[in-house]
Amino acid sequence: MSLFGKPKPEHLVKGDSAELQALTYLQQQGLAWVCSNFRCKAGELDLVMKDGAALVIVEVRYRKSEQFGGALASITRQKQARIVAATQHYVIINHLSHCAIRFDVVAVSGDNRINWIKNAFQT
Repeated sequence: MSLFGKPKPEHLVKGDSAELQALTYLQQQGLAWVCSNFRCKAGELDLVMKDGAALVIVEVRYRKSEQFGGALASITRQKQARIVAATQHYVIINHLSHCAIRFDVVAVSGDNRINWIKNAFQT
């Protein structure tokens, strides 16, 4: 249920579920949760995690099927640019310019398979 009594649209519910699956999976792999759904004018960061000393920005993608290229194909250059811009804002406001930063993608498929791609793209 949302704030005004309307149910959340199904695609948002599935997206939330995929983010929770990704978070659980990454924690099982030894990453530490920092924050979720950081939003600013530049964009949104799904998950911010730590892997040792590195700050890991995780884009979570859910796709019911691979029919139209799947979750990974949905991360365009434009989407990458928004993630990078939001990361720059996050780093500045949290005084983290000393941290190494890595951009990962976790793709969750309709049958709950998880594909974790480390260093999915560079700045």
